Amino acid sequence: MDKIGIVERIKRLSTKKTEKMFLNDFLLTWDKSRDELEAVFEVAEILRGMRENNISPRVFDSGLGVSIFRDNSTRTRFSFASACNMLGLAVQDLDEGKSQIAHGETVRETATMVSFMADVIGIRDDMYLGAGHTYMKEVAQSVSQGYQEGVLAQRPTLVNLQCDIDHPTQTMSDALHLINTFGGIEKLKGKKIAMTWAYSPSYGKPLSVPQGIIGLMTRFGMDVSFAYPKGYNVMAEVEEVALQNCRRSGGSFTTVNSMAEAFKDADIVYPKSWAPYHVMEERTKLLKVQDQQGLKDLEVSCLKNNKQFIQWECTEELMQTTREGSALYMHCLPADITGVSCNQGEVAASVFDRYRVPLYVQASYKPLVIAAMIFLSKFNNPAEQLMQIIESGRTRTGA
Repeated sequence: MDKIGIVERIKRLSTKKTEKMFLNDFLLTWDKSRDELEAVFEVAEILRGMRENNISPRVFDSGLGVSIFRDNSTRTRFSFASACNMLGLAVQDLDEGKSQIAHGETVRETATMVSFMADVIGIRDDMYLGAGHTYMKEVAQSVSQGYQEGVLAQRPTLVNLQCDIDHPTQTMSDALHLINTFGGIEKLKGKKIAMTWAYSPSYGKPLSVPQGIIGLMTRFGMDVSFAYPKGYNVMAEVEEVALQNCRRSGGSFTTVNSMAEAFKDADIVYPKSWAPYHVMEERTKLLKVQDQQGLKDLEVSCLKNNKQFIQWECTEELMQTTREGSALYMHCLPADITGVSCNQGEVAASVFDRYRVPLYVQASYKPLVIAAMIFLSKFNNPAEQLMQIIESGRTRTGA
């Protein structure tokens, strides 16, 4: 994309209604309007174009991005750091083990103490079903109160880096990958995407990726085939969101109990393991009371149950049943690769290797998407602000 292309995208951005994103959080994709989602995609592409053309997008000369990761992360952790740095913010990770949380510090107090010079807080909390999204809302309420009381000079905005309900930075990155792969957001309408469970030799994987996919892709008029073995259901509320989206977008949402049925004539496949909803409920109860033996027993039981569906693997044979045998394979990574990272897993090694580069491209959109979410929360006139950056001629490397 050259500078002319960047300017054209800025003009398109100016037609989107983004006023409600200003000083607001990004927690669930289905809480955002179609214009707001498309604005994120536009800003992400504009920022990508700026970097390709050595234009500095730094709009802050000071400020802090606070990251709170309550689960392990590679891609999202570094994507958040990259996004903040791209815009000029320093990053500080809150290590709860080194904080006063262990000494009884409340969520309200922690949120306030880390927010004195913060512009954004990114939170990943997907361990406890029914708790992650609730925690994010409590942090949001706490910083709002701190700002209203005059304790905080500004209210930092929150970005959901994954909770128990949704993973918006992942699914928005996935959607941008599809937009660029198929040649535009309007080209997604009518495309069939198979979001399917796949076998994994581990248990307890969050529900937020499959829930996020069915909650977002149905917004664009896609035909979503949601497949999982009996008992591996997700939150009923999110499936209802998907159905409501289809009524508005003209897409479809069907649930099947066969990976083969979901893959048939699919344009995109997304085989990914997750734990059954009832297992995540039980796991949450055990984690809260630190019942280690109970957790071990639950793991043994779940792994045994998983093995009943070991044939749920993305194989070359299944890929041949997709549209023209060439569906786009997607995964949020890391994937359980048969014969590579495990004896038996989600995907055959030959399939994964063939799509390795597209998978890495898929992941590369996440820093841009997070940066776009932050940018839109900080500027009430994002198109005007971006045009000023272009006109300033400030380079990123000084070359």
